[in-house]
Amino acid sequence: MANKKPQNEEQNPEVTRREFLNLAWLASLGFFLIDIGAVTVLFAFPRFKEGEFGGRFVLGKVSEVFPEPDSDPAENPKGKFWLSRLEDGSIIALYKVCTHLGCLYNWQGQEHKFICPCHGSQFQLDGTYIQGPAPRSLDRFVVRLLDENGNEVAVTDEEGLALVPPDEDLQVVVETGQLIRGRPSGEKYPTSEF
Repeated sequence: MANKKPQNEEQNPEVTRREFLNLAWLASLGFFLIDIGAVTVLFAFPRFKEGEFGGRFVLGKVSEVFPEPDSDPAENPKGKFWLSRLEDGSIIALYKVCTHLGCLYNWQGQEHKFICPCHGSQFQLDGTYIQGPAPRSLDRFVVRLLDENGNEVAVTDEEGLALVPPDEDLQVVVETGQLIRGRPSGEKYPTSEF
């Protein structure tokens, strides 16, 4: 009977130092894994807001947003794109970054072409490569044309060909999260003037 423990010790067993450290380590590991999981989900599924680069830009009617055919393109600095209307009335949205080394190119109205100030690459109004060190024509964004109910009427195809708007009153949406790489230098687009 001398081996019996007092009842107090059986009801409140003390946690040893080793057990406490193991529990603390496991708890901190659990919090770390939860944090890593949450960050992974946030980066795996980015949420771009409308009107923010990487998201969609709802611009207005075709007739209000795009310039007249074969005139100077309209710049959208927030969306990092140029809106061009070609001679045949077709429309495109060109990514505002040069395909050579990522400089921001500009429209030169006197010469009627885009020229990159960094290394001199030149491109036509439709983004087709003319000359310079750029390896391909300018990249394009997907353009969607929606009716008054929000139904998609026309969309840029996967090759990035210029889109002919069936109606000037359609709503223009540029998807800056959907980039279409430009064609290799020397390869022309069907609507190219060069």
